[in-house]
Amino acid sequence: MGRLTSDELHAFAIGFFEVLCPWKPRKSIEAAAPKCLEGEYHYYLAGRGTGFISLLLILLGLIKLGKEVLI
Repeated sequence: MGRLTSDELHAFAIGFFEVLCPWKPRKSIEAAAPKCLEGEYHYYLAGRGTGFISLLLILLGLIKLGKEVLI
C-alpha cells in the first residue's frame, strides 16, 4: 500500500470539511466538482464519513462540557 496522492488527499479533505462545517455550501459539489474527485470518489465519501463522525464527537463533547459547566 503506497502513499496517498495529492488528488486522493484533496478529495478526502473536500468530503471531510464539507460535512464538518454544518452550514449550506455556497456552490453545489456537482456543479463545480474539482478534477480531483473524478477518479477518487471513494476518498471523498470516506472524508464525508469521517467528517460526520468528527462532527458528532465535537457536538457530544460540547454537550458534555455544557452539562459540567451548568451543574
